[in-house]
Amino acid sequence: MSKNLTKRAEDYSKWYNELVVKADLAENSAVRGCMIIKPYGYAIWEKMQAELDRMFKETGHQNAYFPLFVPKSMFEAEEKNAEGFAKECAVVTHYRLKNDEDNPGKLKVDENAKLEEELIVRPTSEAIIWSTYKGWVQSYRDLPLLINQWANVVRWEMRTRLFLRTSEFLWQEGHTAHATKEEALEETEKMMHVYADFAEQFMAIPVVRGTKTDSERFAGAEETYCIEALMQDGKALQAGTSHFLGQNFAKAFDVKFANKEGKQEYVWGTSWGVSTRLMGALVMTHSDDLGLVLPPNLAPIQVVIVPIFKTEEEFNVISKVANELVSQFKKLNISVKFDNRTTHKPGFKFAEWELKGVPTRIAIGPKDIENKTFEVARRDNLTKEIVSSEGVITYIATILETIQNDLFSKALHYRDTHITEVQNFEEFKDVLDHKAGFVSAHWDGTEETEEKIKELTKATIRCIPLNNSLEEGFCVLTGSKSTRRVLFAKAY
Repeated sequence: MSKNLTKRAEDYSKWYNELVVKADLAENSAVRGCMIIKPYGYAIWEKMQAELDRMFKETGHQNAYFPLFVPKSMFEAEEKNAEGFAKECAVVTHYRLKNDEDNPGKLKVDENAKLEEELIVRPTSEAIIWSTYKGWVQSYRDLPLLINQWANVVRWEMRTRLFLRTSEFLWQEGHTAHATKEEALEETEKMMHVYADFAEQFMAIPVVRGTKTDSERFAGAEETYCIEALMQDGKALQAGTSHFLGQNFAKAFDVKFANKEGKQEYVWGTSWGVSTRLMGALVMTHSDDLGLVLPPNLAPIQVVIVPIFKTEEEFNVISKVANELVSQFKKLNISVKFDNRTTHKPGFKFAEWELKGVPTRIAIGPKDIENKTFEVARRDNLTKEIVSSEGVITYIATILETIQNDLFSKALHYRDTHITEVQNFEEFKDVLDHKAGFVSAHWDGTEETEEKIKELTKATIRCIPLNNSLEEGFCVLTGSKSTRRVLFAKAY
């Protein structure tokens, strides 16, 4: 199966596209730029969703749901946000079709069914949510409002790629309202750290925590915090963002509250989100030329048991042993599959589960039962061990933890060895052309320089890292004075 996969070194982009389809994660749909997430891919997303949802609720957030459609006038209320998303908006103008008399069996738009006001298909939900908050907030006692929704959004993208950029995608979006600026800023930074912890602990992806420059900031925000990851081809990927909205949306939608002294004030807001783009990050960070490599914490199947047999009698004996193992794994909350299909040979099954990234595999044949040992294979490093049948449950439980940690360590080593400090523009271009990864460089703080560097190299400022200490230097392009380094990279 996986032997037909393009090698990463030959064409990384083609390898990614093929892998997403061949590993049964997703496929393109009949609607250009949209995707069908297949059961195996959706099972990974569900695990991501479950963990994030738990983390949100632990930090006091509640889930709600808001409409898909936003009246155009409402969408326009916060000007910067409306302008920022205008080119990506899908618009509903009519509410009915009718039979086309000139073309029997066909339908056409009923021009008598034009909407009084056009509806925007949400590219993000600030407008509809803040218009709702106006009715929910009257007093300081109503704050903070800590709301999250799991939803789909539509952004009419011209160049699409499965998971990384699609016209419709799944995500969560948090929208919170606070009595003070300090509280809202604390919330914004807190959620960025929640995302970072999730990426590192569950996805085994190390991330850089930082803030965006003015030009890369979310439309309508005063500050955008982000987490940036590095893929195996040396390109960066924005894995999550958290926005301090100030009072911009509160003023646009007249969301006020009476403080303890009875004085009317505008509330302070935040919004934050991650999407199915995380699926792309997961694939690109760990996978290899044989297929997916999934961290155990997010793998839908953590261990697969493959029987090796010739006769029905042997299969029955192996099945009894395998089913006993299945029940023991389930007691430990280890997800397990006994691949008891008699329509496929063991070699085919090995290749299939390798392609799908199952972290561990147990092969059981008649001799294994006789010897009271099993062969256990690790997907991440392709090693095999002979393990006693009595100790195999404990061994797998331990090795899953080891795989999770090893995947993070490997990705961290790659990331850390691909952050390169440069002093001038020649070094800057050389790193981008021959090494890739993050380029740590001084920048003079102007949008003009940022845009010029992007024009010359296709590299953008991914973030201003939170842990970067102040350092006197000179901008790599203009030579003007600078007080700190920022991270540039080519990105998805």
